[in-house]
Amino acid sequence: MDQVALEGMEFFAFHGYYEEEQKIGNKYSVDLYIDTDLQQAGTSDELENTVNYVVLYQLVAEEMQIPARLLEHVGQRIISRVQAAFPHISGVKVSVSKYNPPFGGICFRSRVTLERKS
Repeated sequence: MDQVALEGMEFFAFHGYYEEEQKIGNKYSVDLYIDTDLQQAGTSDELENTVNYVVLYQLVAEEMQIPARLLEHVGQRIISRVQAAFPHISGVKVSVSKYNPPFGGICFRSRVTLERKS
């Protein structure tokens, strides 16, 4: 299976279980992997035969701006939007990371990864 990936997308957003996290905000990163057949795109050189990277980025950016308590919820929303926009894909994997989570100790980032097959 072929894959389209957007790695290291960065956003400032207001996700978090605790109220202060939703007020202060934090830096997040998202990695997105789309499993799909790219053979036709490879031979045709036409955008309509692939998964448009610009559309993928816009979907992720829109979902990152909607506050959520759990990163798992953000990840599932991203997957649902991608599957709705590109019903021909065979799978989606997304990792959402929060930098410097408020644990009271040193932790560079926390991350959740969700993967769904279509």
